[in-house]
Amino acid sequence: MKPTDIVHLHTVGAPTLAPDGTRAVFSLVRPDLDEDAYLGSLWSVPTDGSEAPTRLTRGDRDRAPVFSPDGRWIAFLRPDGDERPQIHVLPARGGEAWRITAHPLGAGVPVWSPDSTRVAYTARVPEPGRYVDVEPGKEPPRRITSFKYRLDGLGFFGDRRSHVFVSAPIDPAREAGEPVRVTEGDFDHSDVAWSPDGGELVFAAARHEDRDVDLVVDLWAAAPEEGATPRRVTDGTLGAGAPRYSADGSTVFFLGDRLGEDLTDFVGRTTAAWSVPADGSAAPRRLTPEEDPRLSGGPEVTSEGLLVLAERRGAVDLLLVPFEGGGLREVLADKAQVQSFDAAGGTTVAVVSDGRGSGELVVVSESGARPLTSFAEGLDPLPMTELVAHAEDGYPVHGWVAVPEGEGPHPVLLMIHGGPFAPYGHQLFDETQVYTAAGYAVVMCNPRGSSGYGQEHGRAIIGAVGEISARDLLAFLDEALKDERLDASRVGVMGGSHGGFMTTWMSAHHGDRFRAAVSERAVNAIDSFRGSSDIGSLFPEPLYGPAETWVEQSPLTYADRIDIPVFIIHSEEDWRCPVEQAQRLFVALKARGAETEMLLFPGEGHELSRSGLPSHRVARFEAILDWWSRYL
Repeated sequence: MKPTDIVHLHTVGAPTLAPDGTRAVFSLVRPDLDEDAYLGSLWSVPTDGSEAPTRLTRGDRDRAPVFSPDGRWIAFLRPDGDERPQIHVLPARGGEAWRITAHPLGAGVPVWSPDSTRVAYTARVPEPGRYVDVEPGKEPPRRITSFKYRLDGLGFFGDRRSHVFVSAPIDPAREAGEPVRVTEGDFDHSDVAWSPDGGELVFAAARHEDRDVDLVVDLWAAAPEEGATPRRVTDGTLGAGAPRYSADGSTVFFLGDRLGEDLTDFVGRTTAAWSVPADGSAAPRRLTPEEDPRLSGGPEVTSEGLLVLAERRGAVDLLLVPFEGGGLREVLADKAQVQSFDAAGGTTVAVVSDGRGSGELVVVSESGARPLTSFAEGLDPLPMTELVAHAEDGYPVHGWVAVPEGEGPHPVLLMIHGGPFAPYGHQLFDETQVYTAAGYAVVMCNPRGSSGYGQEHGRAIIGAVGEISARDLLAFLDEALKDERLDASRVGVMGGSHGGFMTTWMSAHHGDRFRAAVSERAVNAIDSFRGSSDIGSLFPEPLYGPAETWVEQSPLTYADRIDIPVFIIHSEEDWRCPVEQAQRLFVALKARGAETEMLLFPGEGHELSRSGLPSHRVARFEAILDWWSRYL
């Protein structure tokens, strides 16, 4: 895979099933280098596999389709003339789509009412004089009074809160009426769901007094009426989201995290499925185990229980959780990652990615999964081989090695993931394929701190992040280097975000193991990260420990020990790990005459390598390959 081959990495969006389960609709999106954008439309396929998928809409930026409960309509998002997503409705049997929202900053994913007459959604409401019909840079100043005031990829949000709306009745013969605004106040709302009788909405929001200094998100319920008064459903102790009503409306199921006694302890927590009485009369009850697995998607309510996605050893499995909790049942479990799914009419479909493609739609049965799509084209990915090493204390470290074609010995890249909880897994990863195709063996693992291996594994690095992570990473590297096709004398280290933190750390503490490094969008100095990052007010203490330890734990502290060439890559609008983190490292190295360069991407945030402009993603790959060609 070459850098420009990202155009072949399609994305199949979350599917929606017709109520009888006979047809699935989804979005198909690909990077387009000519347009320098991500282009896609809606597609349809029968779930019995009798026909090939067909394109359903003519738009080139359509996404997030949802069937109405009666099967007559498909609501979806399509940008307006200002490139802001608005909800459109399409007759399920074909015809022209029409727009039903006109929010100045766009609308969120639609959720149909049970009677198929309206949709609920969230939309950001700008303060007067901001964001709309204002020349950039000429808005009035912002008065900041809280810790939480901006978010990477979004920007400032205190002056454009997200509120719950309900559309006017759907009528293709009439122009869309004005929507009803359900929520008010200086709060953000998300994850809307309808009660089965349509008399109530449940949604997630942090509306409590201490919301600025903790991580609590509650579920709230309100009538779908203008100015409704929300009532709290959960008890103020969890980070809750993704609510769904039971079939009889008496219970709300949701995903949630425990947050420790101080309500800020997020590190390595195992996201679980929960239930709570819809009237809030009792405390939430956990349905899945405390230790493992960590849930990452769902829940969807079926007649048998809750369908959820669960991270397990680099895989993402589709599991069924009984309504009362207890034993989990595997619905789709393999060395692959289920990205999204839907269930209706006794049919379950899922989007599944593995090492051979970036994701295809399958229909799930007791005998396994049967493909409904095959959009992969233009790629012949090299395989990854699983490997388990053991750290010096005997702890197992799980990961993968990808080796170029030919006998070698090949130069080696130790690639470190971010998070530190975001694991590598069984999927086609463009980073691995580009570097391996260029002649580098890629070594990648999930050391302690990664998710998908239980809560104890995820929390093991608290207070000693660099030291403990390095032990596991080096143990895995040593095991991989036993393969004679890998050249132990030509090894580079690279990573982004927490992976960048570890790259800088490894360069300083274990530089004798590497010839060069690429540190990308890194946390390098915990003290300034606390004040500059969008999550800085609540992130450092639970992970790194008390403030008096931050100097010792910061990679920047040891910059004077770095004797290998370091390539620093960052985005100018990264607010998760702000650009000052890169600048401080660059100046520290440059001032002592160390070999270093810095590459800055304008207009990009923290997610550049995954969802930045296609042209920037290609330029990033080319710069990294140029760096490695010089030093490995």
